[in-house]
Amino acid sequence: MTGCAECSNKILGSQGEELAVSFLKGLRYRILERNFRCKGGEIDIVAQDGATLVFVEVKSRRTADYGPPQLAVTPFKQRQISKAALTWLASRRKLDSGARFDVVAITFKSGGDPQVEHFVNAFELNY
Repeated sequence: MTGCAECSNKILGSQGEELAVSFLKGLRYRILERNFRCKGGEIDIVAQDGATLVFVEVKSRRTADYGPPQLAVTPFKQRQISKAALTWLASRRKLDSGARFDVVAITFKSGGDPQVEHFVNAFELNY
């Protein structure tokens, strides 16, 4: 059964990321990369908002039983995202670029439209 729940969670995560990309494009963000992975961590979406690079963490939930999705971006997760962001910036020689960390929290409610919340500058570089 664990495999089924794992597959279901991956599908939910993929749906959440697709919705987040559409949402950000609606705000005129330019999507630069998705699912950047490195030794230190992962970044769901790298985007550009004007002159600012934005590292976006997407969290999706089916219910609020375990609290709102954005609470899953713990200090540990923030450190992982920060390390991955520094790796991304260094590999593209953009360490001097202005950057921030956003969180897009999505709750998929049964029978209703998903609720999307965008937290701009949700946390500071944390390593």
